[in-house]
Amino acid sequence: MPMTNQKEEENTGKGDRRRRCRYLLQASLLTTTSQAPALDLTMSKDQGGFAKAAQPFVCGGSAATFASCIIHPIDLAKVRMQLYGQLNPGKPVPSFPTLLGNMIKSDGVLSIYKGVDAAIGRQMVYGTARIGLHRTFSDILVERNDGKPINFLTKTLSGMASGSIAVCIGTPFDIALVRLQADSMAPVAERRNYKHAFIRTTKEEGIGALYKGLAPNILRGMSMNVGMLACYDQAKEIVAKVLNDPMTDGPTLPTKIGSSAIAVS
Repeated sequence: MPMTNQKEEENTGKGDRRRRCRYLLQASLLTTTSQAPALDLTMSKDQGGFAKAAQPFVCGGSAATFASCIIHPIDLAKVRMQLYGQLNPGKPVPSFPTLLGNMIKSDGVLSIYKGVDAAIGRQMVYGTARIGLHRTFSDILVERNDGKPINFLTKTLSGMASGSIAVCIGTPFDIALVRLQADSMAPVAERRNYKHAFIRTTKEEGIGALYKGLAPNILRGMSMNVGMLACYDQAKEIVAKVLNDPMTDGPTLPTKIGSSAIAVS
């Protein structure tokens, strides 16, 4: 009898230990399962926050780069028309179509895209910073204003700040772009034939040469940002009221078109 009781007690103890282990395992699984959705939700919120913050930079930079590729021949002709009078004193400045036509005849179609690599680099840096920073600053100011629209003066300050910062970043690309465009107008014997404008300019003239004309360029960038972005934001609010656009998911296409037309006029 004592032996039987001892075996029963051992079996009972083993059963209790198994039940405790099973209970701990189930509790651990339940805890892990309950915490997993919260972890996934936190990660998705972090990813969503980064995507929202990066959106104005990515969209703005992409749009500016694409637009620069389209209008580069026009910009090149503009620079040539500005420099023509200095290089050919006393001669009448040819028209825009004549300039482009002469370039294509003498140097081929690719000549009207001289310096497009510098133009793309400029917009990827300057355009991305100019548009992205203004939108970021504006969103922060709206949030600090309890979600209410900010006044035009605040929009102007945001445009000036973002424009000046973007110019400080993008001025070296401006220098490279202008030099590549101007070099193609010089006589063949006097051309520098830039291949790496940044490296060559830095080696021959020092790094300070990449920031020549920074002060007037900052004023230009500030005025451009106020005229294009701050005025666009202000016009967007006015046009949205006229068109009864609630802008719950952003402005509608008619609101965007109307605001853009007002901003550039």
